[in-house]
Amino acid sequence: MKTATLPPVRIDPGFRHEVEQSLQDGESLTALVETALRHEIARRKNHSEFVRRGLAAIERTTRVGDGIPAETVIAKLEAKLAATRKRQQV
Repeated sequence: MKTATLPPVRIDPGFRHEVEQSLQDGESLTALVETALRHEIARRKNHSEFVRRGLAAIERTTRVGDGIPAETVIAKLEAKLAATRKRQQV
């Protein structure tokens, strides 16, 4: 399979200098850009999957009706926080 190129990106000369200064030994600007793009694409895929699972969980909880009210969760967290603060004062 042949490789393809990405469109050129115009950036401020000062930023290009900053980018070039951040390159590791033997690393090219092209390699840095490719790595950054791969990481961003993976992050976006993970984020999309996270949102999809969250929406599915909300839908299931709404349908089944077995959710815990937010007020109950917050009250438990506040009680834990108060207990921890009390222990730290002793």
